[in-house]
Amino acid sequence: MTTRRLTQAQVDRIVDVALEEDAGRGDITGEILIPPHLRGRASFLVKAEGMLAGLNVAGTVFRHVDAWLRFQSLAKDGTEVRPGDVVATVSGNVASILKAERVALNFLQRMSGIASLTARYVREVRGTQARIVDTRKTTPGLRLFEKYAVRMGGGRNHRFDLSDGVLIKDNHIAILRAAGCSLAQIVRDAKAKAPPGLLFEVEVNTPEDAVTAAQAGASTIMFDNMSPAEMTRAVKMLPKGVKTEASGGINLGNVRVAAEAGVDIISIGALTHSAPALDISLELGTPASAP
Repeated sequence: MTTRRLTQAQVDRIVDVALEEDAGRGDITGEILIPPHLRGRASFLVKAEGMLAGLNVAGTVFRHVDAWLRFQSLAKDGTEVRPGDVVATVSGNVASILKAERVALNFLQRMSGIASLTARYVREVRGTQARIVDTRKTTPGLRLFEKYAVRMGGGRNHRFDLSDGVLIKDNHIAILRAAGCSLAQIVRDAKAKAPPGLLFEVEVNTPEDAVTAAQAGASTIMFDNMSPAEMTRAVKMLPKGVKTEASGGINLGNVRVAAEAGVDIISIGALTHSAPALDISLELGTPASAP
């Protein structure tokens, strides 16, 4: 598994793109309706149970819109929240607050939703050796934020990009088998050319192919859409030290069964491609002063 710290420079870059998309030509409603010197204070109010992620990202949005806005976090990423919790406040120019509101909420709701769903999966496999990991099924341009949110929910990160390791998947195998290569040959050839020290994983859909891939040099075997019984048998057949991953068709209803098959990691694309946003609103209070 891989982990990359989310740097402020990365946050700044993604926030700038989002603000250009939403407010690059200005906020016409705020400009014609809100007095330019009106000041106020707004609170981030949680309306559903979940796990928090993205506070610094939200704060960065406000600072990029108006450096004089004061954003204060009242909680930390990775903490459980409940309806009624106020997790942050922002104060200053009201027009600036309103200009930043939607982008800040989009990030905070999205990232908290991913963290919340991840936490549910993590709880389901508690007491087993299995660890919940994400995939590359992320929103284009937001992978760093979404994988950070998975970590805040207690999950771990699989590959960040195609350079993070060798992962021989079904399409690689299918096209090379059509060209006359055996699975063992495919794995051996890739192993011989792979940089040392990187993840080297092969996707299979039968216990027998799992053994073949391991004997040819794979250090991690991905069980693709295999039944719990097949995964249990495959785990027992594999040489000691080979890591195993369950993937495909796993949801909250069957993740525990997959974990009890004895796999080391369970990868779930839904963590990032299907997580519902956590309901959080920005409540603007009474103006602090007026022109």
